[in-house]
Amino acid sequence: MSAEARIRELLRERILVLDGAWGTMIQDAGLAPEDYRGERFRDHPRDVTGDPDLLNLTRPDVVLGIHRAYLEAGADVTTTNTFTATRIGQADYGLEEAVHDMNVQGARLARQAADEAGSRFVAGSLGPLNVTLSLSPKVDDPAYRAVTFDDVVEAYAEQVRGLREGGVDFLLVETIFDTLNAKAAIAAARDVAPELPLWISVTIVDLSGRTLSGQTLEAFWNSIEHACPLIVGVNCSLGAKEMRPHVEELSRLAETFTSCHPNAGLPNAFGGYDEQPPDTSSLLREFAEAGFVNVVGGCCGTTPEHTRAIAAAVEGLAPRVVPERPRRPRFSGLEPFEIGPDTGFVMIGERTNVTGSARFRRLIEANDYQGAVDVALEQVRGGANLLDVNMDADLLDGERAMTTFLNLLATEPEVARIPIVVDSSRFSVLEAGLKCVQGKGIVNSISLKEGEGSFLEQARRIRRYGAGVVVMAFDEQGQADTVERKV
Repeated sequence: MSAEARIRELLRERILVLDGAWGTMIQDAGLAPEDYRGERFRDHPRDVTGDPDLLNLTRPDVVLGIHRAYLEAGADVTTTNTFTATRIGQADYGLEEAVHDMNVQGARLARQAADEAGSRFVAGSLGPLNVTLSLSPKVDDPAYRAVTFDDVVEAYAEQVRGLREGGVDFLLVETIFDTLNAKAAIAAARDVAPELPLWISVTIVDLSGRTLSGQTLEAFWNSIEHACPLIVGVNCSLGAKEMRPHVEELSRLAETFTSCHPNAGLPNAFGGYDEQPPDTSSLLREFAEAGFVNVVGGCCGTTPEHTRAIAAAVEGLAPRVVPERPRRPRFSGLEPFEIGPDTGFVMIGERTNVTGSARFRRLIEANDYQGAVDVALEQVRGGANLLDVNMDADLLDGERAMTTFLNLLATEPEVARIPIVVDSSRFSVLEAGLKCVQGKGIVNSISLKEGEGSFLEQARRIRRYGAGVVVMAFDEQGQADTVERKV
């Protein structure tokens, strides 16, 4: 039986337990700068103290000991010590060339510990980056991005290659604060290791119920549902008490298994965590009794003692039953938009289209993107449910214009809350737009004009970004002119 089949079988039988915090355990190990450097990096020109993923190479005994402690405490799943092991994440230390080895060795150490414990699983940890695709680091240039979507895909792809080589059972894209970054991680995982199941876990940053990049939980789920994750969950930022309404909402939305690994309460005045194992475990037991979860564990501030208490608290409790939701068109910007029997007429704002609005075209051609955003605001305030964006004009660099405008829209919450319709007759422009949309948008449009092979390839690419699509009734012979040809 494959690892995925065994995981699925167990998830239907009982609630599984994930390990806890790694940072807490590494801090408590009392490591010195020479522990981080080891022999291999003794003469490295930068300070590497505090880089936890480097320990996979320089102090594997410490990493292996942490895995063993959590597994002995009752964890069914241990995560690799690779939370920041990407080329982007390691750039500050000048350790980009060690990234592959960090991930391979991190996975092998986790694999060794899991196999020693027997019938345990290894989740390859893909943590967040120190850059974001949905927000600009420059206050005076909101359309600017420090990295591109393709940069992020390649960074995660390198990590995934190492984790797969090291022997992980599935991939955990965790602590997600920007859904567009997560989409890049998903794309990398599907490109490099399509056979590995995905576990996707979002971080709700405060009691507003939104991610750092502004999405609600339902909008997030709509945005990543195309990945068909084995597990979707919520972790970090909050303690279990504050996390409860979000876990409850996700349990209702997701047609897959759900997880929750909270912090040990909220941080105290010194940045530490005071919630004790009995408190965390009793809260997670209540989640289980309410039918919210299939996997529970711990994040910042938790220890093997928390894991032990959590495992005991949920032992014997029935796992959440995965619900079935009616199949409906669901999209999202920062907020969800669902078309159902009672939705009524759906309005798509078409004035942010250079082929349909002379005013908008003049603004774009004059490089007045802020004026163009004002046109979008007028559409939203006029009642648009979705916003169509088209940059198909002669002498206009459509890819650049689409990217600049959509990056700017992402910083305007009133507009960004609704889904985007990326509109172009050129697929390169469509794809440039999809790389800027963190929500679930729509592509307008593709057809069979260039044959079935081209159509299927474009459809696969669109799905890679998690978008819906309008299909025009055209083929090589032209527009469909009869019912039979249209249907």
